[in-house]
Amino acid sequence: MSADNKNTSSVSLGNRIKNMTDTSLLLTITIVVFFLMYIGAIVFQGSGFLKPQTFFNILNANAALIILACGLSLVMITGGIDISVGGVTALISMSCAVYLDYHDGNVFMAIILALAIGLAFGVFQGFLVAYLDIQPFIVTLAGMFFARGMTTIVNTKPFNVANEAFVTLKNTRIIVPGMGSVNKLGNYVNAYVEIGVIVALLVVIVFFCILRWTKLGRAFYAVGGNRQSALMLGINVRRTRFMAHLLCGLLAGIGGFVYFLHVGSGSASHASGAEMDAIASSIIGGTMLSGGVGNIIGTFFGVLSLSTIQNIVSSAGLDQAWWTGITRAAMLCLFLVVQSIVIARKKK
Repeated sequence: MSADNKNTSSVSLGNRIKNMTDTSLLLTITIVVFFLMYIGAIVFQGSGFLKPQTFFNILNANAALIILACGLSLVMITGGIDISVGGVTALISMSCAVYLDYHDGNVFMAIILALAIGLAFGVFQGFLVAYLDIQPFIVTLAGMFFARGMTTIVNTKPFNVANEAFVTLKNTRIIVPGMGSVNKLGNYVNAYVEIGVIVALLVVIVFFCILRWTKLGRAFYAVGGNRQSALMLGINVRRTRFMAHLLCGLLAGIGGFVYFLHVGSGSASHASGAEMDAIASSIIGGTMLSGGVGNIIGTFFGVLSLSTIQNIVSSAGLDQAWWTGITRAAMLCLFLVVQSIVIARKKK
């Protein structure tokens, strides 16, 4: 091995060790902040937060967001961005709703339709970003506009899905044994989660393992950390960036159907702002916009943190929408400051 290759390998290994350290530090901060927030909610907002179902309701309401945020984390780790996932989710919801009700469809084919739409966006946008070297923000902005426009072309009026098989699946609840509580009437009520929560947890586990223990996962971090070094180490940078957008599209397809399964309707206004929530969750979870640093577990806790702060604000009687926005902005700024400190330490 030549001296230049040795130096490049040494620098790459050093960067990888630093990135792993930064990832662990940001993950620790995210988890600690979440638990402090939840404990604070229990202390100041009453015993409602002590009930396990309160936590499960957070998962039920945010299962789709967890999946979308995992996709955003993959892209952001490589140094990219994808702001089309909210529009794709709305398009999937409307397309599946029209297919099930207006075309007498079945649930299995609706799932295939959702995955196909997500993959189509992932493949096309990934090709433009990776192989034509167009800025990912511009590409996915166009994708967002296209998806929102196509949603209204598919159908303009919002409606609830009446397909019996879908309604049965939507109303399916998975009982969590031993986690129920007694209501005000003295009756025991089982704790439960929706099917989407199981899907979201499986996605978190699978993609955590991909990032942690696979060659592709290591390539994501390498490309996000330093593309030139990754290229010199023999990593196919274009294919890696393409795969990040492809997987993000796949997760948008899964998350879109989970969202549809939760709301049970089609509407052009569905998932409005979901892409911003997913990006915010990823940042709060420790994924850096500059790339090379991030963790799926952190993204999971980032989603929980955003939802918890919203519940705290609502429980405090501040039901106006702007209070939630203000508190979310404050939390996001806090974590951006923390990331800036990490970056400064890294450069030093």
